[in-house]
Amino acid sequence: MLLSATVLVLGALQYAAAVPTPAFDINIGVGSTSDAKTTAVSQDDITNNLVRPALFSRAAYCSAAAVENWQCGDSCDALPNVKVLTAGGDDGLIPGFFIAHDVDKNTIVVAHQGTDPQNFLSDLNDLKFSQVDANTTVLPSAGGDVKMHDGFAETQGRTADLVLSTVQSALNSTGAKSVLVTGHSLGAAVASIDAIMLKSKLDPSIELTSVVYGLPRVGNQAWADLVDSMLGSSFTHVTNQNDPVPRVPPQFLQFQHPSNEVHITAVDPSGETATAEQCPGQENSNCSGGNNILDASVTNHRGPYFNNISMANRFCTL
Repeated sequence: MLLSATVLVLGALQYAAAVPTPAFDINIGVGSTSDAKTTAVSQDDITNNLVRPALFSRAAYCSAAAVENWQCGDSCDALPNVKVLTAGGDDGLIPGFFIAHDVDKNTIVVAHQGTDPQNFLSDLNDLKFSQVDANTTVLPSAGGDVKMHDGFAETQGRTADLVLSTVQSALNSTGAKSVLVTGHSLGAAVASIDAIMLKSKLDPSIELTSVVYGLPRVGNQAWADLVDSMLGSSFTHVTNQNDPVPRVPPQFLQFQHPSNEVHITAVDPSGETATAEQCPGQENSNCSGGNNILDASVTNHRGPYFNNISMANRFCTL
């Protein structure tokens, strides 16, 4: 899983930071960073903008059969009045995903599962750290300088056509005018690529929002800049305390996060209430970009994030 890849690379992060010259036969460089002052995210903003996407991301860990009928226990019960349009995945080369109509919000939702820690094929998706050119058939807005994580790009490409056609059909049939794209871990990476694809190909009048959790770095500086320019504040990536996953793949391999990070600095013992900061710029050193890898907590990757929402297969066994 992605956490396996994280463990493998943490040592490399330490080693690379300790040497003044390239330690590997690779193109080493670091993108832009920020040390801008953070601002507190209000509990109202958390409730109104970050909790509902997290519930959908959690539900993506449930089986396709359970999701199709919207009978997946607490994960589905927390989101009444949802009509699932399609659900799929094999927990391997195609992680779980679903597309649904959130009737209460009249929004089409695309949600992607994170990595299954018990499935080796999912590990392979994460462990490909090489960069490839963006597929301009999928991402027509990407310039020739946009490079992406090989495994993440391949994984997104396996469902790209189905996601696009289903979303387009759903917008027409429901009259919805907005789309939410969400996911956790590997699912966050796939969701961020989906968001750029949909923004490029849907009617400009459609309001597209993407909120993702535990996002690894997906591409290079040009990719991060593309996300910023196309999505702006409609894209949010939430990081949780000392989660190591947002630190991989490392910057010295020319991977870069986009802007609009929300960093959870503390969660109360009940898991219900989180304190979070809005982090200006890319790779803000006052947020996850400043975390010490020696303090990394895999538990923080799973959660809880907000409202006692944790994300992993163990939190949805249906």
